[in-house]
Amino acid sequence: MGSTRLIAVDGPSGAGKSTFAEALAEHTNAQLIRTDHFATWDDPTTKWWPRLIEVLDRIARNTPAAYRKTDWSHGFPRPEQGEWVHVAPKPVIILEGFSAARKANHRASLTIFVDHGDEAARLERAVRRDGEQNRANFQRWQAFERGWFAVDETKARADYVVVTAS
Repeated sequence: MGSTRLIAVDGPSGAGKSTFAEALAEHTNAQLIRTDHFATWDDPTTKWWPRLIEVLDRIARNTPAAYRKTDWSHGFPRPEQGEWVHVAPKPVIILEGFSAARKANHRASLTIFVDHGDEAARLERAVRRDGEQNRANFQRWQAFERGWFAVDETKARADYVVVTAS
């Protein structure tokens, strides 16, 4: 990505990847971009990816970028209806979220998979964070994640695996 290094922090819901990425961004003075700013329950990986790549490509050209986040404030996702996020080129950009380290992400300089092996505990962590009304969504999401990670081999390809505790 030009002179910018992209660190992709991936992993299943409730594993602690957001917390890990926030600490890493603070420690490295990096700009943090989240895949949750683009994805929805119904479109976890596909239609929004080109929009994210446009942002990353602008940064790679040392050009500021901006995008509108998915608005989750109504209890359901509204793509490109949230706040504007402005991204200035920095030496390090952290892309955090589900599918950030996908095989198709050839821009990543480093990939980190954050894991917490207990799926039931991860579900409870995610529900605690985002509300009981999202339990069924997270259960469907976990099933999708299992399939995605198996096909994409995300964890096996990661440069580092970080295992979090309950």
